[in-house]
Amino acid sequence: MELLLLLILLGLITYSYFIVKRNVASITRTPVWLLWLVITTPALIWSGWTLVKGENTPPLPVLLGSFLVCSLLYWLLLQLGRKQPNSPVSNGTQTESPTPSPQPKVPETPKESTLRPISKQEETDLRNCFPWGVYYLQHVEYRPQAVLCRGKLRTNPEAAYKTVRENIEAEFGDRFFLVFQESLSGKPFFALVPNPQAKQRANDDDHKATRPMLALGLLLITLFTTTVIGVKVAGIPAEQLLSNPEVLQQGLPYTLALMAIIGIHELGHYLSAMFYKMRTTLPYFIPSPFFVGAFEFVPMPSLIGTFGAFIQMRSPFPNRKALFDVAIAGPVVGLIVTLPLLMWGLAHSSAVPLSDASGLVNFESINPRFSFLLTVLSKWALGSQLTAGMAIKLHPVAIAGYIGLALTAWNLMPVGHLDGGHVVHAMLGQRNGAMIGQITRVLMLVLALLEPDLLVLAILLLFMPVADEPALNDVSELDNWRDFWGFLVLILLVSIILPAPATITGLLNV
Repeated sequence: MELLLLLILLGLITYSYFIVKRNVASITRTPVWLLWLVITTPALIWSGWTLVKGENTPPLPVLLGSFLVCSLLYWLLLQLGRKQPNSPVSNGTQTESPTPSPQPKVPETPKESTLRPISKQEETDLRNCFPWGVYYLQHVEYRPQAVLCRGKLRTNPEAAYKTVRENIEAEFGDRFFLVFQESLSGKPFFALVPNPQAKQRANDDDHKATRPMLALGLLLITLFTTTVIGVKVAGIPAEQLLSNPEVLQQGLPYTLALMAIIGIHELGHYLSAMFYKMRTTLPYFIPSPFFVGAFEFVPMPSLIGTFGAFIQMRSPFPNRKALFDVAIAGPVVGLIVTLPLLMWGLAHSSAVPLSDASGLVNFESINPRFSFLLTVLSKWALGSQLTAGMAIKLHPVAIAGYIGLALTAWNLMPVGHLDGGHVVHAMLGQRNGAMIGQITRVLMLVLALLEPDLLVLAILLLFMPVADEPALNDVSELDNWRDFWGFLVLILLVSIILPAPATITGLLNV
């Protein structure tokens, strides 16, 4: 198991090169390979220490020192090579400098901006789109990929955005996306970002956008890969499957439970996006490859038969309310399916003696005490069978439910593009959401010191961007009910990833 985790970790380290390149290549002249080498050094030290010394974690001073030194060196290299933007021009011409103000991620935006210079007459028309009683426009700035309109907000953000958007659409049609954000000083400003799909939207074919045949094909392949893994989970030897394919049906309980959990999760995102009339693809399942040998299965690199599923948004979020609803819908409806399946599976599981091999990823001997929620659910389902010194041998359906619970926790991590990152962004704003993402990454590294099986997840979070793209109206805040549900799902996340306190385990006699 340790070797498999190391292989996965090294794969993530390699993949991280492309993540670093995508995020910093446009803002610094420092070679990407050098930045990548610096940021991956702590993980390389960790992996090397495990291979050489045979220990799960290096000493705490070595670990923390490597992270601190490499983080400082990474920041210094990034700043030393940072590209200086040209001064913005006032005559409406474009420059080639990157836009320092945060910009939304527009689907399929070309590398070179399609924004035409705005003439004096067009600027006059633009200024007329901002009623002084709604948003008092003070000056217009021209940037390579946006026209920034700065002034003073004189009404509530939602009404201001609605009024200005209607005026912009009446004057310029669908030539621009209108983005409403807060600057670093906290002052709201509007940005007109070119809409690359303006000309082709009228002829756009939703059938091509959703690509149903691709979605169906990936679904069928994933059904097969998860069923094969389900056969292994059911304890059937590989040679028996090769000699008698009919035993594939033994993997169906695991497959159907897992696919239902993942499918319902993505369907929640899809339906909520459709509710807000956002263009999106159908859910795409991602099968994981594996090799079937004469005597054993070797899953590479997934142990569950799939990498999960995703939907691709083809249009930006209209506001923070939509961002919140689409993000939270997946984990909530997924959990509604996960919990009953997990409880049924736990009830049909058996208690086994706790051993040194027990842990988070050993389905033959799961130690539920690493998770407060799993501890409570396991005691509820198994009753007197689960006592102190006992672990759980999971039923195939329980394995699917357990994976669903883990996927829920992963998606609720308040970092970047994950569902939890969208949630905290919608609740607290883009900058505060990014700050919480940074804190979460550090806390997960600390938690990995206590539970080494979480190392891969902590490293993966380390390479994920913490900043989430803004919604078109990124200023209007959520209502109290959405804030309540947001804090509730964050509490749910904490209950899954933190271990059960000693007082609880003593009370439950586990």
